[in-house]
Amino acid sequence: MRLVTIVLALVPVLVGCNRFVLRSQVETRLDTTPVSPTAGNVRPVVVQAGASRIAVLDVDGLILNTPFVGPLSVGENPVALFREKLEAVACDPCVKAVVLRVNSPGGGVAACIAMRHDLERFRERSKLPVIACLMDTATGGAYYLASGADQVVAGPATVTGGIGVLLNLFNLQDLMAQFNIIPQSIKAGDLTEIGTSARKLTDDEKKLLQAMADEFHGQLIADVKRARPAATEAATFDGRIFTGTQAKAKGLVDHIGDLDEAIQLAAGMGCPGLTARPGVVMYRRGNDPARSVYAITPNVPLQGSGLLPNLPGLDRSKLPTFLSVWQPELTLEKMGGK
Repeated sequence: MRLVTIVLALVPVLVGCNRFVLRSQVETRLDTTPVSPTAGNVRPVVVQAGASRIAVLDVDGLILNTPFVGPLSVGENPVALFREKLEAVACDPCVKAVVLRVNSPGGGVAACIAMRHDLERFRERSKLPVIACLMDTATGGAYYLASGADQVVAGPATVTGGIGVLLNLFNLQDLMAQFNIIPQSIKAGDLTEIGTSARKLTDDEKKLLQAMADEFHGQLIADVKRARPAATEAATFDGRIFTGTQAKAKGLVDHIGDLDEAIQLAAGMGCPGLTARPGVVMYRRGNDPARSVYAITPNVPLQGSGLLPNLPGLDRSKLPTFLSVWQPELTLEKMGGK
């Protein structure tokens, strides 16, 4: 039997946390032992060595409760992945605090509410401090999710706020007529085809959909006010956006700072008295490396990245019904691969 010798160096990552980095000439990765049987195959990846373990959970891109899968897909369901990462953190005894890194315009109301509830339950059972760090953009449902943290940090150039609800509906009746497309729907129930693009809304349909949007908006406002009691001005919740500095003045943000400062704040809350540089881990798939705290997992299917022509209105109407998202650009739906 021929023996093949492979030289590997085992280097301890954290003092007191017996996870080791396996170093070869081609890659650096953690051991493949699952953190939790319910956490799937996400693994802790050390991106910053130190005397404590701070977990950075990334929420990037459009938040939709849908699997971004297909022939050319490179993404996955962000709601399911968020739950999976929370489970992994909860079962990792070395984690002392969590930084929720948010860089998203928002997304589906139902998806953002589900993730906010997951975050609240995680905080309740784990007792770990959670610091939300708002990056370039954290608007609509993304800010709503972040507001469920213990503290919120934003940069001075962060765009945040945008707490509102919208529904993408388009009247394409004239466009369809140009191509001689005549709808011939058969329905049972006067409002079965409410919101169809084949005609304009009736007054009764507008009232019904507006009531639903108002109800969802009220729920978002109530939850944010419960977590952020200093946010009392009505104008704060009318859908307008703010800079990080403006958001702090409105009570939506606690501190102005960057991601490193958010990590240091989390370390101070999780490990009182810690002054050294904290260790940082991110939770990733085996084929999804992270080499710094800014590492991003692409969650945009390739078929939604400009390979196909985009027609504003037709594509945008494919997004989920009720959204809490800042989307001034008509082709935003491509960020969700829709």
